[in-house]
Amino acid sequence: MTDNQVLTTIDSRGVAHLTLNRPEVHNAFDDIVIGQLIAALNELDANADVRVLVLNSNGKNFSAGADLNWMRSMATKNLEQNLEDAGQLAELMRRLDKFSKPTIALVQGAAFGGALGLIACCDISIATKKASFCLSEVKIGLIPAAISPYVMRSIGEKAARRYFLTAERFFAEQAHHIGLIDILVEQNENLVEACESQLDLLLGNSPAAMTAAKLLIEAVAEKEINEAVIKDTSRRIAEIRVSPEGQEGLTSFLNKRTPNWIKA
Repeated sequence: MTDNQVLTTIDSRGVAHLTLNRPEVHNAFDDIVIGQLIAALNELDANADVRVLVLNSNGKNFSAGADLNWMRSMATKNLEQNLEDAGQLAELMRRLDKFSKPTIALVQGAAFGGALGLIACCDISIATKKASFCLSEVKIGLIPAAISPYVMRSIGEKAARRYFLTAERFFAEQAHHIGLIDILVEQNENLVEACESQLDLLLGNSPAAMTAAKLLIEAVAEKEINEAVIKDTSRRIAEIRVSPEGQEGLTSFLNKRTPNWIKA
């Protein structure tokens, strides 16, 4: 990266950290940060050494959503320019949602507006019990459009009807109850511990199989169980059985040895 607004690191296990680093503005994002996040996601997804992605942020808050100066600029732009801006945010959500490896979001403090989209796009979300959330767009005459497919998938239509319309602030227990957050921890320092527990599980699994599992979920989610779906799922399991990692997994299981994707 050319500056320090978005940080990327990859450790020896293949765990990549993608970190929002604008604590002075509560990790709010603008068009520059969005572009950097998209570029980082593309680079990390293409990197064969990356096995898991952790999305986090520095400072007290996960993200305040859209940067105020960026929002001011939107008010001076015409429809075509706003379509371009909105398209970039939608592309960020799409890239994170389609990331081929497992993704974990670590949430502390406030997560407002578009930040809920980032959380909803991750496979696993971990938050402190003091974290707070708000879909605040209607307060300023806007709607959470670009993030809505992902947030609604997480929290369901009924919860969306409430929180999209009231723009009320809610806290981690409720976020967990409605499905936005998977795991709650007591304090900020417990986020890393909880993340490591999930990483231990993920790093013990076949990388290729986890990628295939993500594609499988996308292929069958909310689909009618018909002949096409049955044929597709049968094809998927047959193909992965004869794949290199499928063969390695089956052989290691039958021979009671550790598969080669688990590092000593």
